[in-house]
Formats: sequence, C-alpha cells, structure tokens
Amino acid sequence: MASEAEETGLALKERGMTLALAESCTGGGLGAEITSVPGSSDFFIGGAIVYSNSAKESVLGVRRSTLDTYGAVSAETASEMAEGARRVFGSDVAVAVTGIAGPGGATEGKPVGLVYTAVSVRGRVDVMRHNLSGDRDSIRKKSADGALLHIRTALNN
Repeated sequence: MASEAEETGLALKERGMTLALAESCTGGGLGAEITSVPGSSDFFIGGAIVYSNSAKESVLGVRRSTLDTYGAVSAETASEMAEGARRVFGSDVAVAVTGIAGPGGATEGKPVGLVYTAVSVRGRVDVMRHNLSGDRDSIRKKSADGALLHIRTALNN
C-alpha cells in the first residue's frame, strides 16, 4: 500500500503539477515525508518553515492585519500562507499547515490539536479545519498526513 506522500506525488505527477509547502506546526515534517518519496524532485519545488509570525510575514507575505485579527492559527492565515508559498516558489499547488501541537500554546477557543490546512491550486484556495488528538508528535504527524490528503482532495475538486 502506498503512503500518503506517494499517493500525493502520483496525483501531482499525473497532472504535471508542481508543489510547494508552507509549514508551521509540522516544522519540516511534511517536507520530510514528501522528499522520502523516490522521484519527488519531479513535482516538489521547495518549502518554507515559518514558525514565527514575523517569518510568516517576511517570507510568505502574510499580512500583519491578518495575524493581528485572526491569529497565526486560523483559516485566514493558512490561506495567505498557501498563496504566499505558491507565489514565492512559482508552483502550481501549495499547501500550508498551521496549528497548535501542544502541550502548550492553547488559548480559549483554540485548543491543542487545532490545525488548519490550506491548499492553493492555481489561485483557488481551499481551507480545512482539523481538531486532532494525541501528543505533540502524533498531532504533528496527523497534520502532515492530513495536508497530503487535502492536496489530493483539492486536486479532484
């Protein structure tokens, strides 16, 4: 059985599309999964790990007003991260992941395990909200796997 990353790579290759990443809570884990696939250089351009708000702003162009109004963990920020990654890397598709992996960092209304993924496909953005459970490592792994599945879902819409 193929991994999530292999399935995603195949879906991108079949369409002749390229991929870029914007990672926050996954901290490079998504890129590691993608580059574990032999031949990933056929579709994967690159990614940015943008953990701080200032990195989200300076690297991807996320607006300060978005971060101030909605926070780093929000549908709005995830959407701007994905669009920024697609623009910066010149890819057909970009996925962004931002969330709270825990054990700290939760706020009222934003619990540990809240993760947003956003997929930008040639300018159309689809955002999903995930409420994940488990420890920090499992939330990060589930976030990466969810992002890979989200890419395939967005490609089919």
